[in-house]
Amino acid sequence: MSSASSKFTLRLDSFRRLIAHFADGTEAVGVIPVRAFPLSAPEEGFALLGEDGHELVWIDSLSTLVPDDQALFTAELAGREFMPEITHITEVSTYNLPATWTVETDCGSCTLILKALEDIRALTANGLLVTDSFGINYRVRDLAALDKKSRRILDHFL
Repeated sequence: MSSASSKFTLRLDSFRRLIAHFADGTEAVGVIPVRAFPLSAPEEGFALLGEDGHELVWIDSLSTLVPDDQALFTAELAGREFMPEITHITEVSTYNLPATWTVETDCGSCTLILKALEDIRALTANGLLVTDSFGINYRVRDLAALDKKSRRILDHFL
């Protein structure tokens, strides 16, 4: 069996989307790294998923990746695994971009900077992913569950 490193290489595009380039010359944009067993075996068993959620590559151990790909994979995992949930948008500095948002999350209050409209992406019909200027992802699980003020602020950016 060939190592995972001979199957693909990784890079980020200008929108910070992870791209996998495969040995056969194909590319998959917006791939998602995941741990198979984050609690019971966090250092074993990883997958690279396509945007549709289907597995593209199975990786037994990150040590099979070349160092640059291993670092990128690990960084993307860390960003994916830390995802505060926005429960209320207190205020925004401006409706133009960049804008500073003050929000309440399930981890407490914080301030984030939204650089571009592309930093707000739909996850589901009612959910969003908001990425701040430092690459930290914040989740809005259910738009309908937000208060009226928060939904009104989001409407300006959607």
